[in-house]
Amino acid sequence: MSFIRLAVSMLCASILVGCSEAPVYKTPTIPEPAAYKGATAIWQPAQPADNLPRGDWWKAYRDPSLDNMVVRLDAANTDLAVAVAHFDQANAYAAEARASYFPTVSAGTYVTRNEQSDTRALRSSTQPNVYGDNSIGLIANYEVDLWGRVRNQVEAGKAGAQAAEADLESIHLSLRAELVNDYLALRMLDAQSKLLSDEINDYAKALELTQNRFRGGIDSALDVSRAKVQHETAKAKFSDIAASRALYEHAIATLVGESASGFSIAPAVIDIQLPAIPVGIPATLLQRRPDISAAERRLAEADARIGVAKSAFFPSVNLAAAAGYESTYQSAWLTAPSLFWSIGPNALLTIFDAGRRQAVVAEAEAAFKVSGGQYRSTVLHAFQDVEDNLSLLNDLSEESVALTEAVADTRHTLDIAMNRYREGIANYLEVVTAQASAQQVQLDELNLRRRRLQASVNLIRALGGGWDSVQISSQ
Repeated sequence: MSFIRLAVSMLCASILVGCSEAPVYKTPTIPEPAAYKGATAIWQPAQPADNLPRGDWWKAYRDPSLDNMVVRLDAANTDLAVAVAHFDQANAYAAEARASYFPTVSAGTYVTRNEQSDTRALRSSTQPNVYGDNSIGLIANYEVDLWGRVRNQVEAGKAGAQAAEADLESIHLSLRAELVNDYLALRMLDAQSKLLSDEINDYAKALELTQNRFRGGIDSALDVSRAKVQHETAKAKFSDIAASRALYEHAIATLVGESASGFSIAPAVIDIQLPAIPVGIPATLLQRRPDISAAERRLAEADARIGVAKSAFFPSVNLAAAAGYESTYQSAWLTAPSLFWSIGPNALLTIFDAGRRQAVVAEAEAAFKVSGGQYRSTVLHAFQDVEDNLSLLNDLSEESVALTEAVADTRHTLDIAMNRYREGIANYLEVVTAQASAQQVQLDELNLRRRRLQASVNLIRALGGGWDSVQISSQ
């Protein structure tokens, strides 16, 4: 019973002492601005903070087809499946580490036939030359965590799993943002195709008009040639837009886990409006960006691994126990006289290792510094991402006002030029110039709409989408 009392006392000591060689973990302090520099811009409507759907942020664009694409991405994207597998792997590592909190119990048995040497030292004449040895039993082993090695391993595994969970959400956010960006670009190309299709029809009518006037001796062959050039140029631009649209369609197919060969999206002109985006204050970015959360959790993991490395300077203490039956005769194998048991602690301390432990600690401390630098870099880039897209939206908003007026002006100019041409006041060069200007400004306006929509997607992504660090599992 003295062995049992010793084992219990050692176990209690491991619980009560609870030493840990890991440094006290503190998240690095990074200066945070009180507000975003571009947060008061004119483009941002004064809306309640819950205007943007927190989870399904892409629904702010109010397009059922886009909603369906995101659902398909979540179900079948291959990159997302890989991220989920990495997350499962990290959880398995954490579970493996937690198993060290408990004793390891093994069962074993053997049945052997043995012959001993005639010249064996101290051999008794009464011992048989050939004998059997039969054994069956249980062996238990438990590491007494006096120095926090196991506890820090568990903390490192937990932090690693949490980082993998944040990585999964970061990849999820990136894939969704990429899908939304590609889809919005495709729809803006649909709008450009519709614009050019209408203009091709108009140019065909203008070409017919110049040809009729040429036959009547009113216009010259040069005017007819100019009309043909304008018509063919518009058709070439239409084909170029079709080629660009196909590439976006192929990219979307891959994102939703389908072959580009059998995937298609029907053309449609959809008036997608710029959503109101609640930016909030910069401090919330540290909780809303999954990549920041992942970097912080990896820093915590690196801190715990320092404790694991330092614990090697102290003796490892284990409690071992064994019990079972052993006999040279199978008939008496499982009887009370054949019962054996053993219990007691053992300790092992490394005396000399040529600096290996110091090197392991230095390696862990360097890894902690690397993780700290990566955390700071991630935070600073996150603030930059938000400011970049706020500035972009601000500048594009002003450009949009000017282009909207330019579209109206060029259309009015084109109407005047066509009327002057029909009345014989101006030649067709004036019409061609007005047509080219009107077409280019309208295409620029559609391109600007695409850039503003994609900048809004990138801003939502920079703000972390609908994610929050409180969603990380406690493991």
